Amino acid sequence: MRSQALLRYVTVFFMLSAVFKTAPAVTHYSIPEEMEEGSVVANLAADLGLDVKTLSKRKMRLDTIATKKYLDINKETGELYILQKIDREYLCNSKMTCFLKLDATIENPVRIFNIEIEIIDINDNAPYFRRDTMHLDISESTPAGERLSLNNALDPDIGSNSINTYYLSESAHFAVEIQTGRDGSKFADLILKKALDREEQAVHNLILTAVDGGVPARSGTASIIVRVLDTNDNAPQFEKDSYTINLTENSPIGSLVVKLNATDRDEGTNSEIMYSFSLYTSEKTQETFSLNPSNGEIRVKEMINYEDFKIYNMEIIATDKGTNSLSGQCKLTIIITDMNDNHPEISIKSFTSPVKEDIAVGTVIAVVSVSDKDSGENGQIDIHISDELPFTLKESSDNYYELVVSEPLDREKVPEYDITFTVTDRGNPPLSDNETMTLELLDVNDNVPQFPQSFYTIQVVENNAPGALLSSLTAHDPDLHENQYLVYFIIEKEIANTSMSMLFSINPENGNLYALKTFDYEIEKEFLFHIEARDSGVPPLSSNVTVHIIIMDQNDNTPLIVSPWRAHGSVVEEKIQRSTDKGTLIAKVIAIDTDSVHNSRITYQFLQNTDATLFSLDQYNGEIRTMRMFSYRDSRHQRLVVIAKDNGEPSLSATVTIKLSTVETALKTYADLTEVPLEYDIFSDLNLYLVIGLGSVSFLLLITILVTIVLKCQKPKPSKAAPPCRNSVISERNSTIADSTLVSNDAYWYSLFLAETRKGKLVVRQPVPKGARYIVSSIPRSTGMTETSDSAASTLQVKTQLSFRLSLFSLYCLFFLAKLWNICALYMF
Repeated sequence: MRSQALLRYVTVFFMLSAVFKTAPAVTHYSIPEEMEEGSVVANLAADLGLDVKTLSKRKMRLDTIATKKYLDINKETGELYILQKIDREYLCNSKMTCFLKLDATIENPVRIFNIEIEIIDINDNAPYFRRDTMHLDISESTPAGERLSLNNALDPDIGSNSINTYYLSESAHFAVEIQTGRDGSKFADLILKKALDREEQAVHNLILTAVDGGVPARSGTASIIVRVLDTNDNAPQFEKDSYTINLTENSPIGSLVVKLNATDRDEGTNSEIMYSFSLYTSEKTQETFSLNPSNGEIRVKEMINYEDFKIYNMEIIATDKGTNSLSGQCKLTIIITDMNDNHPEISIKSFTSPVKEDIAVGTVIAVVSVSDKDSGENGQIDIHISDELPFTLKESSDNYYELVVSEPLDREKVPEYDITFTVTDRGNPPLSDNETMTLELLDVNDNVPQFPQSFYTIQVVENNAPGALLSSLTAHDPDLHENQYLVYFIIEKEIANTSMSMLFSINPENGNLYALKTFDYEIEKEFLFHIEARDSGVPPLSSNVTVHIIIMDQNDNTPLIVSPWRAHGSVVEEKIQRSTDKGTLIAKVIAIDTDSVHNSRITYQFLQNTDATLFSLDQYNGEIRTMRMFSYRDSRHQRLVVIAKDNGEPSLSATVTIKLSTVETALKTYADLTEVPLEYDIFSDLNLYLVIGLGSVSFLLLITILVTIVLKCQKPKPSKAAPPCRNSVISERNSTIADSTLVSNDAYWYSLFLAETRKGKLVVRQPVPKGARYIVSSIPRSTGMTETSDSAASTLQVKTQLSFRLSLFSLYCLFFLAKLWNICALYMF
């Protein structure tokens, strides 16, 4: 049985605690690597003197110090068994000894036992080489006995299981010699037994075998490829000893002149040839022509001029790349054929740069000269520059030209000019040359700062925080340096004795505009001022822009109820006839709001209504009307609370309380007296008084009628002394707006006008001193109002009131007289 065989390898070093009555310090076991999982190492409970039956109760456990758990304890039997295969090479790498340390812990009481397990190596790894194939290069001239180092084999096992020897496959030229290192490792050297001959055999293939000392032994192999290197024993040779070539001057650079070819009978680097000029070749020739060292091509390196050299002589050497290189040579003669090969030349004699952009037209910028070595038409030269440049060329003398400014320059449009002078001869074909120079322009403060807009409209919501950023007004100046640096400031302007600098501030560096105070739409609706941007040039240039600040309204004003008029408090008392018809206008609530049109839009609602079926309220014009006639069940006193809301967010409101009292008609009041039964004995002593009263009332009635007729027949005479007065104010006691004036805006005027004219009054808008709003007043409507003078109006008022009172008195007299007649009739009958 395999487990029993493996147990024979286990050596237990354990000292019983019965002798010293103490637990052993370390329990030691030795096991071979690669034991099967589940294999029993030893009975740990028995070795430690523990009762097997109490292992589970005392919670015996095994804690590993290493990262993996290779062993565990069977709590039923107390046996220590293999949980996972142990690879010694993985666990301890190349160490000669390998130990696995464990801690066994039990409780009740707590005790810890130290366990040390030694892992014994077995021959489970075969030798191997880092490279399966080794390449060696050996020259055929290498002498016999030469030693060559080989890559040694590796074996993860240790001791006798590691590499023991090497073997080489059969070879007439090579053998292997085994060497032993200081650490006991073994490696092999390849020994050359016999000289090599590349022409006989160029490549030798060998097999190297490494064998370890295990039982059974394991081995690994590697291939050795030996390449025999050639010896350089042949010199290169040209096809001819000398060559003659005809070449036209002015040939293009890089054109092929001739390709020389030399051969070498050797192989490899010994047959590779490099071409070069000999020391007998002049430097001028080497500068004019190029020689490709790899393929022997000779090409034109620079322009060839017949006037400089007519014949070029050179000697070419071909050298192989062997260790002891060999060479061969040939001579080459190149004859130049004349052509128009001289390009015209241009020379800058004088050049001024940089210059200011405001340089005067006609100023000389540069002086240039031209030349050509050719003669005749080939030596005649034409010079020109681009027609798009603001410069012109003027010939000052033979072959000398001046560059002159022909148009005004502007650095902001073109900061620099690349001026290219082109010269061309008149040969066939013509040759040309060019020279480019750069003219830089210096900045002059000739540009005014420019704002993107000429007019800025900035909206600012009222109640803003002081210091709030309103906008950034940035100008641009295309100049450079100090001519470009801008400073911003507000042009002083006073509004209502207040300077603009006290209301607004601008950052002089970046043009950020800030508010210095909190604005109120109801007081200030807009501002108009100028901001100037000034550069730092000499002299400085500046421009300004108009800024229009518009204050945007917020809903920060509560509606104000101006009708019905309230003398004291917020309660209005009104009396209405109980016989009022359906749809009759009872009252009109008018509120004003000093906010903007949107926020000042007023709507009306009942906040409290004694009888919701009796009154209606128009939410837009505030009119309160009856929805039906009064009935006997309706209360004599009605209480209406109206709320007026604006259209802002959030909306603001105001309320007014209207107390309505209903009254009966006068006729009905007196008629009720007739319903009271009168006893005869009451009037028995009043006969005389009845007669006197009846006569007195009749007399007073007659006098009243006569006076009324006289007053009606009189016509008032107009006065020429005083002009008509359209703004006179006559208040009526029951007027909605009596003896009062209200400061109002145009938004309120129209609704107030409609409300008052419905009640029979004329609403007049009076002008007041400049800077204030309007005063609104109400007067009773009269057709002749605007055509009488102040005195005539006063007289007419007195007469009218007197007539009205007399008429009223007459009506009372008639009622009283009718009652007396009734009393008399009752008395008589």
